Amino acid sequence: MDFFLNLLRSVAYGIIEGVTEWLPISSTGHMILAEQVLKFSFSAEFMEMFRVVIQLGAILAVVVLYFKKLFCADNGRDSGFSRHFRWPVVRLWCKIIVACVPAAVLGLLLDDWLDAHLYNSITVALMLIIYGIAFILIERRPRVPTTTKLSRITYKQALIVGAWQVLALIPGTSRSGSTIIGGLLCGMSRPAASQFTFFLAIPVMAGASGLKLVKFLAKGGVFTLAEISALLVGCIVAFVVSMLAIRFLMNYVKKHTFTAFGWYRIALGIVVLGIWALQTFVLA
Repeated sequence: MDFFLNLLRSVAYGIIEGVTEWLPISSTGHMILAEQVLKFSFSAEFMEMFRVVIQLGAILAVVVLYFKKLFCADNGRDSGFSRHFRWPVVRLWCKIIVACVPAAVLGLLLDDWLDAHLYNSITVALMLIIYGIAFILIERRPRVPTTTKLSRITYKQALIVGAWQVLALIPGTSRSGSTIIGGLLCGMSRPAASQFTFFLAIPVMAGASGLKLVKFLAKGGVFTLAEISALLVGCIVAFVVSMLAIRFLMNYVKKHTFTAFGWYRIALGIVVLGIWALQTFVLA
């Protein structure tokens, strides 16, 4: 019975990951709420790894949806070496790498410290509320985007977005939320900022997943059949749901602002604080 219940819980986690990883509403905030209800019968060490590695399914969705933009696809006109080599793709990846360097360096140095000191309800709730207010204020300011296409993003803009991505190391900030805010502030349109955010997720989330997996195995972690099944199911569900969530967001931002996400973050932050207060002062 536990085996099938864990699979159902994994499906729920996959849905949460697939939706919240791409919408700027904080996957961590939702995971904290989910953990109050969806309690796996696995070790704490496995769950710490599971919460991160499940992101691999979400990453694959980006790769599938934007394969032609991300890789050297055949343009159908050239021949020989140039047939499989496109400078726009190379330049895009160079900008992605530039934007990922700050978070990659600090993430490696502070990963364990952040998990030990900042992965808690208060931090997550405060970050949800602060960045929710930030989205509302930014969208109220008159703004004319100077960069509407990925090919027009400069290395300076990529570095600025990368600096904002560092803030996402704080749980509750939302990686997509912080990078989209950074993109908007440095002149990107909503679709351009959102798409660039999706692409930054590939190396960042792949690296974070690899790091957690290595640490789990290095500490003597061994996968059981139930754990492998739960991880695979979570990744598959996250992939399918991510495909839908990414398409939804790209269609949404063409006609709407991020204000609704700002209000949602504030409401979610208040709920997380309320649950923390209930557990701390009433149920303790």
